[in-house]
Amino acid sequence: MTGERCWWCGDDPLYVAYHDHEWGRPVGDDTRLFEKMVLEGFQSGLSWITILRKREAFRDAFEGFEIERVAAFAPADVDRLVENAAIVRHRGKIVSAVNNARAVLRLRDETGKSLAAFLWAHEPPAAERPAHPTREVLCANTTAPQSVTLSRTLKKRGFSFVGPTTLYALMQAMGMVNDHVEGCACRAQVEAERAAFARPLA
Repeated sequence: MTGERCWWCGDDPLYVAYHDHEWGRPVGDDTRLFEKMVLEGFQSGLSWITILRKREAFRDAFEGFEIERVAAFAPADVDRLVENAAIVRHRGKIVSAVNNARAVLRLRDETGKSLAAFLWAHEPPAAERPAHPTREVLCANTTAPQSVTLSRTLKKRGFSFVGPTTLYALMQAMGMVNDHVEGCACRAQVEAERAAFARPLA
């Protein structure tokens, strides 16, 4: 990619690749969305580059983030992951990942919808998005009304580590909002992908 980028990815090749090819691109696959949800939860209190550097290890540890497999993890699996130095060894977040996998299965059963359809139903209207997203605007707005509502809704359904800020970061990562700053070479590309993206309904 040529041209300017958002400030936050710096010059780390892994971070730059994530910015250029993944962040903000719309996602409608439950497995990928579950992965993003879990990793955003693990990121809380840490830098995202720390999570990116460990992502392949996370994928290996959590069975490729296949929801049914993670939901079947037993206490012994949690103990095993707590001892896995290749990931973030936070027992609460590991337990949360298993809990949230089970919550996804319940959500599917109770609503008849995929995780993707449930999440995308909370997409903010275009009229509520900043017309000129700058570094200052984005740094001052780390939640949205929809991420607050989604957080409350998911918590009522038994999800954990799904606060409004974490869910807004998920919205950014999954392309529900386009928060590439004005002037970033990716902004127009992402907007075009969002325009062509078929929002999941079931």
